[in-house]
Amino acid sequence: MSLPALREEVALHTGPRLSDGQPSWTLHDPVRNQFFRIDWQTFAILSHWQLDDAQAICDAVARESTLQPTPEDVQAVAEFLAANELLQPRGANSSALMAERLHLMQGTWWRRLLHNYLFFRVPLVNPDRWLDRWSPRIEPLYSASFLKLTLLALVAGLILVYRNWGQFSTTLVDTISWQGLAAYGVALVVVKVLHELGHAFTAKRFGCRVPAMGVAFLVLWPVAYTDTNEVWKVAEHRRRLAVAASGVATETIIAIWATLAWALLPEGGPKSIAFVLATLTWVTTVVINASPFLRFDGYFVLSDWLDMPNLHSRAFALARWDLRERLFDLGQPPPEYFSKRKTTALILFAWATWLYRLVIFIGIAVLVYHFFIKLAGIMLFVVEVLWFIARPVWGEVKVWRDLWPVIRTKPRARRSAAWTLALALLFVIPWPTRLTGSAYLKPLESFTVYAPAGAQIAELPWREGTQVAEGAPLVRLASPDLTLRWQLATSRAERLRQQAATAGLDPQQQQNVQMLQQGLVAAEADLANVEAEAARYLPTAPFSGRLHDIDPDLKPGVWVRKQERLMTLVRPGQWVVETYLDEDAVRRVRAGDGARFFADGVEGRVLPLTVTAVDQDATRVLPNGMLATAFGGSVLTREKDHQLVPERAVYRVTLQAEKPPGRLDGHSWRGQVVIRGSWEAPGLGFVRSALTLLWREAGF
Repeated sequence: MSLPALREEVALHTGPRLSDGQPSWTLHDPVRNQFFRIDWQTFAILSHWQLDDAQAICDAVARESTLQPTPEDVQAVAEFLAANELLQPRGANSSALMAERLHLMQGTWWRRLLHNYLFFRVPLVNPDRWLDRWSPRIEPLYSASFLKLTLLALVAGLILVYRNWGQFSTTLVDTISWQGLAAYGVALVVVKVLHELGHAFTAKRFGCRVPAMGVAFLVLWPVAYTDTNEVWKVAEHRRRLAVAASGVATETIIAIWATLAWALLPEGGPKSIAFVLATLTWVTTVVINASPFLRFDGYFVLSDWLDMPNLHSRAFALARWDLRERLFDLGQPPPEYFSKRKTTALILFAWATWLYRLVIFIGIAVLVYHFFIKLAGIMLFVVEVLWFIARPVWGEVKVWRDLWPVIRTKPRARRSAAWTLALALLFVIPWPTRLTGSAYLKPLESFTVYAPAGAQIAELPWREGTQVAEGAPLVRLASPDLTLRWQLATSRAERLRQQAATAGLDPQQQQNVQMLQQGLVAAEADLANVEAEAARYLPTAPFSGRLHDIDPDLKPGVWVRKQERLMTLVRPGQWVVETYLDEDAVRRVRAGDGARFFADGVEGRVLPLTVTAVDQDATRVLPNGMLATAFGGSVLTREKDHQLVPERAVYRVTLQAEKPPGRLDGHSWRGQVVIRGSWEAPGLGFVRSALTLLWREAGF
């Protein structure tokens, strides 16, 4: 059977040595500007392709080298060439076959739409001739002298920034504005153009053609790109690595010189421009371009450094094989053979890439959801999750389905299934829960005495810890201003009483009887108000209890200010604890649940409690500031109108002490409460949170 002819325009270039030491070659398809690396045996077979017979090719290769190919190897090469369209079309139906292949590659209309949404390129310019003219002019930037100057600029810039770090950090905060963001946007465009020119000039320096530069859209996000596929023609490993790293190197050089310029320039526009360029390029270089987990410069640098084309796909295949072997012990050969150390590194790299992409793709999906109208955002979010996350997982599941006849016979597969089932049961079986939070222990009934105004202690009949009967005066306060007001009100009321009593006997006063009576009523009301206010200066015990928190410096003759706390009367016997729990925790608390209170600053004292009440409405304002995070508590709050407002919905839970507090008696204490709530499966909380989020976000 005759072999199909190769396309005449396909070129063959010498490639680098492979990791096992054998030479390689590169096939170049100039029509599509694609490159294919082939090994020694494939090259030897193609060198005798004109023999047009598989067995003859095998015999010729065996005579001229130590290789021993078989006709099946020749057939595999023919299939490789046909699959990549490197053969000349032959036969009357060749056009129809090529059209059918194109249709299969393009897929259905919805698949083309999806692919164009996820990624497409827009070439803008063909810079090849322009690069030829300008390459000699920028050659000094590749010199050793410029490298040394840049390293000196790096050291000097870092030292100067360290010495002026306060100004640098303040400037960074000042750029967080609409004007600053606009400046960063313009700088980003300029830096990315220079980044791509770095790739282009370096590729041109090594004799490669650069046919296109433009913008690629990754999930509608614009990313500059440069077509440097011809770098595959370069056989020297260091040169390919230089082209891959030139973009990051360009941004790093910009960052170094911009940092030094910021430190040396006077205040003004140029200094601000230098600051924006410095901060932007440092961040984009370190965080984005240097990352090997996405197909940016860091990935290609790592791939060329390891001399492993298609690093991601090869590492992923190895990690999937390792996962199957660990789960099922299938005994299948790995997709590629490496040293043990390299195999482990590639597997770990694959898992790190998967985790990184999981976070990145979910973040992109969330951004897409928020950038579009709600209906379109939901649809695009689902597309992102299904394409980037669910599709690869489903592909691996289908492989397991195909291997099921083998998997079901393996003992390790049964053990893996048992462990998976056990973990799933742990996820859905209810667990005992302990709910914790800051709490406040206080007596059920207490009465705190405050000074109604600036006053003087006239009498203090009690001492700390004294038992006081109901109705007994607690303290007597004296106020000269109040005494004077009482005397004036008493004198005025007495005078008006006398005038009203004698008005009927005096003919001249008879006509003023009504006015005198009205004045008397007003005077008596004023006297009653003064006497009511005076009663506040003689507080009495509303119930029988014990006095606590009496300032030892208080004694007769001492002046106190307005609203100064003087003492607290506590009814003995009943103590309660108040705490605040969020909506996820409070649904697991019921009246009658047991709890424990641990007072701050008192070791060894545990107070048993019982839940007595759970508020049904969320607390709008936190009444006790000691439970706020700003004061050491656990409730996250913000200050609004001089009040502490919880950041999340929290509900008050009241608990009662089952026995006297002992050493804590007579005082209010902050501490930690641990409540034995109802049992709940760990997975139920995740499902509830997810459904709550979906319900909230799906509302229109």
